[in-house]
Parts: sequence; C-alpha cells; structure tokens
Amino acid sequence: MLSKSIQRIFRLLSEHFPNPQTELIFNDHYQLLIAVILSAQATDVSVNRVTTTLFKDAPTPTKMVQLGEKGIKNHIKSIGLSNTKAKNVLNTSRILIEKHDSKIPDTRDALETLPGVGNKTAGVVLNVAYGEATIPVDTHVFRVSNRLGLVKTKTPTETEKRLLKIVPQEFLPKAHHLLILHGRYVCKARKPLCMDCCIKQQCEYPEKTA
Repeated sequence: MLSKSIQRIFRLLSEHFPNPQTELIFNDHYQLLIAVILSAQATDVSVNRVTTTLFKDAPTPTKMVQLGEKGIKNHIKSIGLSNTKAKNVLNTSRILIEKHDSKIPDTRDALETLPGVGNKTAGVVLNVAYGEATIPVDTHVFRVSNRLGLVKTKTPTETEKRLLKIVPQEFLPKAHHLLILHGRYVCKARKPLCMDCCIKQQCEYPEKTA
C-alpha cells in the first residue's frame, strides 16, 4: 500500500476516533499493569467489571500482596485463566515491591521479567503509561491491519515490526488505539460494518460489503 494511502487511513481514523485511548479503567501505572495482565484472553468490559472491586480492596502492590492469591482469585474468578492470573498478579506485585520500590519499570526488558507480562502487555504499558510509540498487536490490530492491506503478515510479531515501519510518525503514539477501536466497533471479526466505515475507500479487504 502506498504511503499516501496509509497517511489518509490514519488521518481518517483519527477524525473518527478523535481521542483514542485504552478502555481499561485504572487510576495509576500499577493498576494499568494489573488490568492489562488480566485482559489476556478477556474483554476490557469483563476486566473493568472485576477490577472495580479488586482495586478498591487492593489499589497498591502492598495491598495486593496482603490480599493474597485466594483473595485475588475471588475477585477475578469470572474471567478466563483466573488461577494463573491470580498467581501472576500476586508474584508481579511482590517483585515490584522487592525490586522496583513498588514502581512500574519503564523499559521493555524490565517489564517482561514480571510474571504475566509478555511483549504485548509490555507494549501497552510503555505506550499508555510512558507515551512510547509502540504498537502492541492484539486480535483487533492483527485483523484490521491485514484486512486493510496495511500489512500481509502471519504473526503478531511480524505485524508489529511492519506497522512500526510504515505508520506515519505523527500517528505512531495512537496507532494501536485507533486500530483497536476500529476493529472493536466497525471492522468486527464476523460481520464488519463496512457501510459505516470511514476508510472503506482505502480498504483492500476482498470481502468488504461496500
């Protein structure tokens, strides 16, 4: 796809979503990190539902450790992989206290040493908390990028590397939010709302309906 078309795609998306940001609810960098850990294979809506009470009882790493694995699990049992996530949240909180003075690391390498934090989670935290121009690739970003023809990739890692090369610099800080929101509300997995799409003229998806 020509760079001129890519520029237009992100300009139109920016006009359609003028204030793109994560839909996870949090009060500080720690709560953001925990919410993103919990969001693996779960919707933001379901995560926000459980963190409403979790963050009330355990808003800090110290309080989370005091709550304990069983207490954490009781709060998050309605979302997928709750057993593993409860352990990761507890162990991550302990490490933050012991090694980082309860502060959230601002480098990818340090973040990825935390239980439950992989490339995507680290990318989200770096982008949202620290304003780094990362493009974490979830199912929405992967689907939309390939449907539009921005990339032709088979893995999230390939997708991220390619997007970082082609997305115009001015849109990089918000690019992954724009693609997520477009995928969540317009370019849906099963029934994309092509009639409501602001970039349908630029889209190369062969099965688009408009």
